[in-house]
Amino acid sequence: MRQLRLAKDAMDRDWADPGLDLDAVAAHAGYSRYHFIRAFKAAYGETPGQYLTHRRIERAEEMLRTANLTVTEICHLVGFSSVGTFSARFKTWTGLTPSEYRTKHVGRGAALIPGCYAMLWAGGFRPGAGGR
Repeated sequence: MRQLRLAKDAMDRDWADPGLDLDAVAAHAGYSRYHFIRAFKAAYGETPGQYLTHRRIERAEEMLRTANLTVTEICHLVGFSSVGTFSARFKTWTGLTPSEYRTKHVGRGAALIPGCYAMLWAGGFRPGAGGR
């Protein structure tokens, strides 16, 4: 169980990394890929892929409510490489598309954080981008 918690912690820590893959997390836990999937699902009730997707969708929900970023920017910040996949999984999880979710939830709290600040905080800018 300790190894599974370590792997889950690694997913919680690196959830935004689009390169985070099952083989690396399973190796971190000291399991083979397929044994890790079975053990993780038995312990947490969902597969590692489902868990990671849910974590990413939760972060996207927060950004849609609070940051003035496009859906595409949020998609990439939370670790998805395809806007279509992100939108489909977001709708499956919340029942709304990302745009519908934003429309429904914006205005229920503080003003939106400007996108440039949100991108800087989330690590969306790369050093030296733009030729500087």
